[in-house]
Amino acid sequence: MKSLVIVESPAKAKTISKILGKSYEVKASVGHIKDLPVKEMGIDIENNFTPNYIVIPGKEKVIRELKKASKEADVIYIAPDPDREGEAIAWHIAEEVKGKSKQIYRIKFNEITKSAVLDSIKHPGEVDMQKVDAQQARRILDRLVGYELSPLLWRKVRRGLSAGRVQSVAVRLVVEREREIEAFKPEEYWSINAEFEGSSKPRFWAKLFRYGGEKADIKNAASADAVLGDVRGGRFILARIERKMRKRMPSPPFITSTLQQEAARKLRFTAKKTMAVAQQLYEGIELGEEGAVGLITYMRTDSLRVAAEAQQAARDFIQNTYGKDFLPEKPPFYKSKETAQEAHEAIRPTYMTNAPEAIKKYLSKEQAALYKLIWNRFVASQMAPAQLEQTTFEITCDRCKGETVFRASGSVIKFQGFMALYTESTDEMLEENEALLPDLKEGEELKLLNLLPKQHFTQPPPRYTEASLVKVLEEKGIGRPSTYAAILSTIQERKYVHKADGRFSPTELGSVVNDLLVERFTELMEIGFTASMEERLDRIEDGKMKWVKVVKDFYGPFHKKLAEALAIPGKVKPQDIPTEEVCEKCGLPMVVRWGRHGRFLACSGFPECKNAKPLEGEKQAAASIETDEKCPKCGSPMVLKSGRFGKFFACSKYPECKTTKPVATGVKCPEDGGDIVERRSRKGKPFWSCSNYPKCKFATWYRPVPEKCPQCGAAFLGEKRNKAGEATLICLNKECGYKSEAKKEEETPVGSS
Repeated sequence: MKSLVIVESPAKAKTISKILGKSYEVKASVGHIKDLPVKEMGIDIENNFTPNYIVIPGKEKVIRELKKASKEADVIYIAPDPDREGEAIAWHIAEEVKGKSKQIYRIKFNEITKSAVLDSIKHPGEVDMQKVDAQQARRILDRLVGYELSPLLWRKVRRGLSAGRVQSVAVRLVVEREREIEAFKPEEYWSINAEFEGSSKPRFWAKLFRYGGEKADIKNAASADAVLGDVRGGRFILARIERKMRKRMPSPPFITSTLQQEAARKLRFTAKKTMAVAQQLYEGIELGEEGAVGLITYMRTDSLRVAAEAQQAARDFIQNTYGKDFLPEKPPFYKSKETAQEAHEAIRPTYMTNAPEAIKKYLSKEQAALYKLIWNRFVASQMAPAQLEQTTFEITCDRCKGETVFRASGSVIKFQGFMALYTESTDEMLEENEALLPDLKEGEELKLLNLLPKQHFTQPPPRYTEASLVKVLEEKGIGRPSTYAAILSTIQERKYVHKADGRFSPTELGSVVNDLLVERFTELMEIGFTASMEERLDRIEDGKMKWVKVVKDFYGPFHKKLAEALAIPGKVKPQDIPTEEVCEKCGLPMVVRWGRHGRFLACSGFPECKNAKPLEGEKQAAASIETDEKCPKCGSPMVLKSGRFGKFFACSKYPECKTTKPVATGVKCPEDGGDIVERRSRKGKPFWSCSNYPKCKFATWYRPVPEKCPQCGAAFLGEKRNKAGEATLICLNKECGYKSEAKKEEETPVGSS
């Protein structure tokens, strides 16, 4: 009996073929084979929103090969990824290859290991149509929003724009955070630290905690001077020593959102890069003579569940490597949130025998770094808590005004526990050196050595990083594990947000589009509404709601609002910024105006006078995006500008300082190691070249993608797009010829040019 297994990825096919052996033929669909058409809506609104799925251009050959292999097989197993997208792929494949007498089964596995794959073959099932319906509802909702909102944005703002149901809400988060920052008014406050010496060394610093019987709250320099004058004449007693033992618990194993957050903090990976590398680890890596091996469990998950056999394997490893003291009495249990898909596991290594150092030579730099992060986090999650002794000194001043207390704290790790292997980062973490406190006794008098007043100002909320934006998306229920990376990528590709120095800020275009959508589509742009729609999709998957009703309930009010917005005349754009410059042609004042390519200087007498010219100097700096980047010459903030040949950083102190530098892509030049930067040709077409031009002549028309070529090992690939906007990853090494369709993002905009 001949069996055929169909997966969605060639790498996955290779790994599974090794597991199943020669009696099974394994083929790959290379992602989706069907989707809604690109050049039309493809949804029959009058007929219960029936979708018109067509074969994706370029997939005809793949389908012919799958049909041919299916005719020769007695049993067909369809095995795409175990999520909604995978279920939709399985459904479309089944529709294409089904025959009158064919046995077609759907198989799923959380990890690509021998035991998991063979077990799925022994217990096959059917395509889960409830999961398909949930995916279909999401796809149709996104198509309706994208396809119908785009004409509005074209008419009201600028041609070529597009909007997405979930991404637009993410842009709103960035815009609102930026406005919080702009509206923030810093307040001055002061801290006072004192250096003391007791009967034994070392010296130590303590912070003023209470003054005059109240919590220390010093607002200005005059108040600080008054406190210093009072404290200098004091007599200081170590009034209280408190020692507490406390446990520090390990973090749970990774789910999609926490993996993206920690990879951003520790490895500086974007969410998109994290998921691409994790996909490689999941689908299988060649480990020498052992062949292709799936190294991690499925990486799109919100469940913290860990299989009992995986926990036992981790416990054996911990005891053998660290000793029994590092092993908790019982395997820990981590509770998932209520909406989690418990059919999946947390992200963990598949085999404890594949320690990071043992297989490092077979992995790329990025693969090795991410695998080690996943390994360490999982093993640490199964280890004993750390034991810390925290010591607090309270020092009183008996000659000061009222009750005055200085406080010093320090921690000593008495037992490392999981901290021997791993500690979690936080998004705003600073390096904190815990004070080393001397061995002193309560009641002894201390000598005051130094008093250090320091001025501070309250800080505005920080701009979002990749990690903190993914965190808030998850917390607010916006999107799901499979969409976080796509959301972050899309809002940048649409030029609605900009990322500088790792932090997001809205572009002027993003703010304009956001304000229009918030005004005209209040409910659609509400964070709570978006989260409730995600819950409805989950209920469709659970069989508790019908997808047609969910789409119908959404579309009626949305379409009505759209018609009302289209009926309002006029365009939406930022207000002109007055200047003191006078038009040399007609004598009227010049203004900074907003156009297709950003801000420019124009005559206020337009259209009678059409005088216009590029911005220069301080006016251009004011209309540019200020960033966290610092000028390497004068230390002033750099601004992001758009020039004739693309975006670049320039000093905000122009014309006093004329320093500029290109915006790097994060990919290094293969010829001299310089940064590859985006530029524009004389006709405005984007291309990428080495920042060391003209010394280095490397250039390409294809956007560099920081993924290693699986065929020749080149450090990065190029992204090539066809007229339909579909992307293909290619190797820039002409002798290699590697070509692979880029993974389609779930919520790619439609109706855009």
